[in-house]
Amino acid sequence: MPQVEITIGGRSFEVACQEGEEQYLTSAATMLDAEAAHLSAQIGRMPEARMLLMAGLMLADRTAGLEDQVRESERELKRLQAQIEHISSRPPERIEVPMIPHEVHDSMAEIAARAEALADQVEAQA
Repeated sequence: MPQVEITIGGRSFEVACQEGEEQYLTSAATMLDAEAAHLSAQIGRMPEARMLLMAGLMLADRTAGLEDQVRESERELKRLQAQIEHISSRPPERIEVPMIPHEVHDSMAEIAARAEALADQVEAQA
C-alpha cells in the first residue's frame, strides 16, 4: 500500500492509500490545505485537530452546496427532457399553403404580358 506525504496547514502527514489513488489523495489534500491556509489567515495559529476539523467542515459545506446545485440541475434536466418527449410525441403540425388556381396564374401572366407590351409601345413612342 503506497504511502503519500501530504502537507496541510504547514504540517506534514504520512497517509496510506490504495494503489493508483495517490493523485486523488494529493488533490484532496491540496483542497484541504487551501482551506487550512484560509483559516490560518483569518484566525491565526490553532491546534492541529481544530484546524483539520474546521477545514473539513468548510469543504463539507462547499460540497453540500455543490450537491444541491447538482440536484437542481438534474431536476431541470428531467423537466426539459419531459418537455422534449412531450413535443416529440405529438403528431407533426400540418401547415397548409394555399395554392393559386391555374386560372388566376394564367390571368396574371396575361396581364403581365399586356403591361410589357404597353411599356414597349410607350418606349417606342418616346
